[in-house]
Amino acid sequence: MNVLTLSQLQFAATTVYHFFFVPLTLGLSVLVAIMETLYVVKGDETYRRMTRFWGKLFLINFAMGVVTGIVMEFQFGMNWANYARFVGDIFGAPLAIEALLAFFLESTFLGLWIFGWDKISKKFHAATIWLVAIGSNLSALWILIANSFMQHPVGYEIQGARAVMTDFGALVSNPYVWHQFPHTVLGGFTTGAFFILGISAYHLVRKHQEEFFQRSFKLAAIFGTAAILLTILVGDAQTKYMVKTQPMKIAAAEALWRSENPASFSLLTIADEEAQEDIFSLRIPSVLSFLAYNQFGGEVKGMRDLQQEYEARFGPGDYIPSVFIAYWAFRAMVGAGMLMLLLAAYALLVAFKKNPFAIKKLLPLFPVFIALPYLSNTTGWILTETGRQPWAVFGVLKTVDAVSPNISVGMVLTSLIVFILLYGVLMAADIYLLVKTAKAGPLQPVQETANELKSAEAFWG
Repeated sequence: MNVLTLSQLQFAATTVYHFFFVPLTLGLSVLVAIMETLYVVKGDETYRRMTRFWGKLFLINFAMGVVTGIVMEFQFGMNWANYARFVGDIFGAPLAIEALLAFFLESTFLGLWIFGWDKISKKFHAATIWLVAIGSNLSALWILIANSFMQHPVGYEIQGARAVMTDFGALVSNPYVWHQFPHTVLGGFTTGAFFILGISAYHLVRKHQEEFFQRSFKLAAIFGTAAILLTILVGDAQTKYMVKTQPMKIAAAEALWRSENPASFSLLTIADEEAQEDIFSLRIPSVLSFLAYNQFGGEVKGMRDLQQEYEARFGPGDYIPSVFIAYWAFRAMVGAGMLMLLLAAYALLVAFKKNPFAIKKLLPLFPVFIALPYLSNTTGWILTETGRQPWAVFGVLKTVDAVSPNISVGMVLTSLIVFILLYGVLMAADIYLLVKTAKAGPLQPVQETANELKSAEAFWG
């Protein structure tokens, strides 16, 4: 392997590790805020206990997300110095705003939320967790603004050997952002909902604190059904937008070698990427055109034709990404999403018990279903990034030109191994703490009160 491939693997590994924690932070922060709001409005102590229990799980996940996110930013200087030098004027602005505005907002008010129980008013305490949730989602927005420039660069001009920002407003209002951001955030909401559904189902099957976990399950079922339905609708709009802006990514995701009008949708395709043709393909006529244009007609460009267009526009080179990765990542993302929609609807029926067919035999499997949003989020992110290749910034900077010039294979390989091992240990610790806390469940009201008295005595001396 060369430096480029190893640097790509390293960034992919650290990104996937980090992205395990981000969606749960986005979703669980909002759900905990809703729980505390219900406590303030209704005065029901069960909602207070729900806030404390699910908030503890949120804190474990949040801490690990912060730790794994720091390393990613250092890689821009270590492995991708040419990239940082070329687009630093543009890429650095949203990342700086994310750190100075969004991250400081969420971390400051998270401290107030943790230590402010019974020391500040109920309404202000509830406001702090809402500000944490807003800060978390603002962090995602600014990071996706930076990423969207890589997908669809706007508001810049080339000056010498660098890309320079000329229009900050264009960067923020980039249409790609406003397709990518809702999809990412709603995916996080879905992750939070399935996390609560799985843990609640675990305790309900064991008849442990049933009233508590019935409420958690019901809230997550409502929230999750809405979130996954909106995720699918927004994802459909995002796909239609990418047909216009990144047609090669869509063609790779469908293993579509030649342009078609109307275009067929692949049920199963085995492709020979070297020969640029299919070994086996089972397709449904006209369906891809419908997904792209909401009508059973319309041209979807194939990879061969796009390759010729890009060669004429950008010069000689291979502009076709890995079809195998794009094709199967797309199907894993969509398949997991559709399954989650069915499961969320089932959970909603169970929660309200209005349908005689809403039997509870699937409940023991819901802890396993926690993995589905992680699968969907991860494969979606893999499709987003690998489908853009060979570009670091689409149409502007190739990935091969973005890597640092003065690093060796040994340096990158060593750091890659260290990161994987270190992140593996952190992941194991995080999962252990989450599982242990989730299985233990919330403290009984008497235990909780006793613990709070001890904490107060320790705090005040």
